[in-house]
Amino acid sequence: MAFEALTQKLNDIFKKLKGKGKLTEADVKQAMREVKLALLEADVNFKVVKDLIQKISERAVGQEVMESLTPGQQVIKIVNDELVQLMGSKEAKLNFSSGGITVIMLVGLQGSGKTTTAGKLGRLLSKSGKKPLLTAADIYRPAAIKQLQVVGEKLDLPVFTMGQQDPVNIARASVEYAHKHNNDVIIIDTAGRLHIDEELMDELSRIKQAVNPSEILLVVDSMTGQDAVNVAEEFNKRLALTGLILTKLDGDTRGGAALSVKAVTGCPIKFVGMGEKLENLEPFYPERMASRILGMGDVLTLIEKATQSFDLKKAQELEQKLKTQSFDLNDFLEQLSQVKKIGSLDQILSMIPGFSPQKLQGLELDEKELVHVEAIINSMTPEERKNPSIINGSRRKRIAAGSGTSIQDVNRLLKQYEQTRKMIKQMTDMEKGRKKGKHRFPFYGL
Repeated sequence: MAFEALTQKLNDIFKKLKGKGKLTEADVKQAMREVKLALLEADVNFKVVKDLIQKISERAVGQEVMESLTPGQQVIKIVNDELVQLMGSKEAKLNFSSGGITVIMLVGLQGSGKTTTAGKLGRLLSKSGKKPLLTAADIYRPAAIKQLQVVGEKLDLPVFTMGQQDPVNIARASVEYAHKHNNDVIIIDTAGRLHIDEELMDELSRIKQAVNPSEILLVVDSMTGQDAVNVAEEFNKRLALTGLILTKLDGDTRGGAALSVKAVTGCPIKFVGMGEKLENLEPFYPERMASRILGMGDVLTLIEKATQSFDLKKAQELEQKLKTQSFDLNDFLEQLSQVKKIGSLDQILSMIPGFSPQKLQGLELDEKELVHVEAIINSMTPEERKNPSIINGSRRKRIAAGSGTSIQDVNRLLKQYEQTRKMIKQMTDMEKGRKKGKHRFPFYGL
């Protein structure tokens, strides 16, 4: 998970600060030295680190911290504020054409994930009511056109191709096609190279001139660290980028590119790829990313993902079952599949405040466990799912054999289900009591 090592180090530094009743200037200087080292190890640009530490230090030794009742917390707030500022202060949205078709050029080096990102972006725009057209303008990489067609087919998005013709003509023709077929956004998947060269830049410049794009977005692999920033700088000089998309930010990356690229190039990060699946592209929110880096979670993104993934009708049906306490193993399985749509367990937990990397260490987040749970429930009869209390020893043995698991696994699942059911009963009883006026809580107006 991106930033994991950095988050852990920053948490350790801030823990020491919070343990002090009062902070001296020497305490702040020592903490800033440690923060500086942690950022450099995360592959953040040296000049960016230097400026950031200077800004934090100036504020951290000021009156607002030294005279505060919670100086440690104040320092963390200052670090959070400066990280947000560093990454762009607010969300940088796409620029859509006020009249006519919006053209988005995706550019970048080979292997950065442009083709998959074109599909991910198309899916995101389609979900928001747009009618995107994917354009295959990479005529050099073997199977690039076919790859985009496969992605388009999976997402039910149209793909415009003209084979191995001149990419400039392909881009220009895709605009005419979009006009005829009522597409309001064109996403052009351009060619990449293993390195920046004149031939590549000349072709991209000619495409830009031919279609006058509203957006030129550089797709860059965040796992390349400082090289990603250097690539962004070079592309920006040649093409005047309007933004960036960082891919593989969920991988084993030090995260330095996300913290450096805006400050070095002036180009905002507009989206981040948080996984290989076609739904794993998120708008980039500097304040949310800063919160994740500091181990404070990202509840807003979690809520948005849940809202997009959960079926409203099924949620209403579940609510009714909870009220009547008829929650069974069919519902348990349904909720499991809904949660899986949001993302992997470690991604979900990383967005919850308080779940720092230290706390996640040693916690089993094996996705296979979810597969086992599904297999066990699927091996039960409809009657057993509706009424788990009838599952005796012989039934447990049969279910374990049918699901390829052990009797202990079946017992564990039934125990988890029973605990969940009891917790739901307690919650619904409390809600009924609250409405009758039996329980009065002093907070939150309850």
